[in-house]
Amino acid sequence: MHSNSLAPRRWWYLIPIVFITYSLAYLDRANYGFAAASGMADDLHITPALSSLLGALFFLGYFFFQVPGALYAQKGSVKKLIFVSLILWGGLATLTGMVSNVYLLIAIRFLLGVVEAVVMPAMLVYLCHWFTRAERSRANTFLMLGNPVTILWMSVVSGYLIKHLDWRWMFIIEGLPAVIWAFIWWRLVDDRPAQASWLSEADKARLAQALADEQQGLKPVKNYREAFRSPQVMILSLQYFCWSIGVYGFVLWLPSILKQAAQVDIVEAGWLASVPYLAAVLAMVGASWASDRLQVRKRFVWPPLLIAAVAFYGSYALGSEHFWLSYTLLVVAGACMYAPYGPFFAIVPEILPSNVAGGAMALINSMGALGSFGGSWLVGYLNGITGGPGSSYLFMAAALLLAVALTAFLKPPHRADCNAQGPAQLAASH
Repeated sequence: MHSNSLAPRRWWYLIPIVFITYSLAYLDRANYGFAAASGMADDLHITPALSSLLGALFFLGYFFFQVPGALYAQKGSVKKLIFVSLILWGGLATLTGMVSNVYLLIAIRFLLGVVEAVVMPAMLVYLCHWFTRAERSRANTFLMLGNPVTILWMSVVSGYLIKHLDWRWMFIIEGLPAVIWAFIWWRLVDDRPAQASWLSEADKARLAQALADEQQGLKPVKNYREAFRSPQVMILSLQYFCWSIGVYGFVLWLPSILKQAAQVDIVEAGWLASVPYLAAVLAMVGASWASDRLQVRKRFVWPPLLIAAVAFYGSYALGSEHFWLSYTLLVVAGACMYAPYGPFFAIVPEILPSNVAGGAMALINSMGALGSFGGSWLVGYLNGITGGPGSSYLFMAAALLLAVALTAFLKPPHRADCNAQGPAQLAASH
């Protein structure tokens, strides 16, 4: 059955909702850096050491609550979970603009990590309920585009709000949309295709059949413990840990690296920093489309990461004398680090049955959170002690090379012969 004949309305009805929800989560996570650079540290007497702790606290909350979030999403209701989560994280983000001392800020940052931890695994589980194997890389990519697209426009909007109001108003104004969106989400979303009034009965039946057929060829896994001990899941977790070191080191420190290297102000650095994310959007869409079309995943994961590692090494080798050439390589590195997200998260539901796939994706994502913490802390630390970005380029290149090597150990899924091809080819081959 060709995926295009399966309920095409799902794409234009659900994907914008999913994209906006994840974008709002990313906005309330990423705008902290702008406040920290714009008076918040002075107003709340935050020392540099405390500032790195505040970044770390978000990831600690984020790390611990991934798997519980996925377990609830798998067995309970994604609709309810995201509704509550939107209200809580919007409220916490808005409260950040009203804090009077650093201890309140510490509590809010940790809780924000806890509340936002459930979003990504719950959304990945949700997309598994609605999209088939042949569509999943593209569906995942539209979810994760919320990350680079949000950074693109947030850089401009946050800078503008801080310049014309202040950092407190930025948090308040950027936190409220999540609370409003919670009620729109509640009105528009159904947990499963069977509950959707906007799908015809025939579409529901065909989609249910296609999703059920996919589970046939998967080796049963009785519980999460067995899934988490699977060598494939361990390799994916380690790979994502190394990959996230590169991504988060890049995301958090790019504006300051550019500001220092090009001797530009923060507004110009913001514009320069936005270009890699524009390239990332194009790379993500291209890689996910090709991965779904060819039904291969690994081939769209390790080559882009290898190119990114080489680009970081090139930036290191060029040094600060050749700024524009070095900058071009950073754009390439950014695009290639983002490109594999859709294919990567399509691997898990192809190697594990649906009863444990959500928990496994959450475990992998929580290892990514640990890598993100390591990357953001270590890249900042290396930039500080060496007085330049050279050693952090080498560090990010090494982390990505390790991710490439780990991907090579992944075995393609063992499925009942032609189930890997899907029901249509199965029917045709008999």
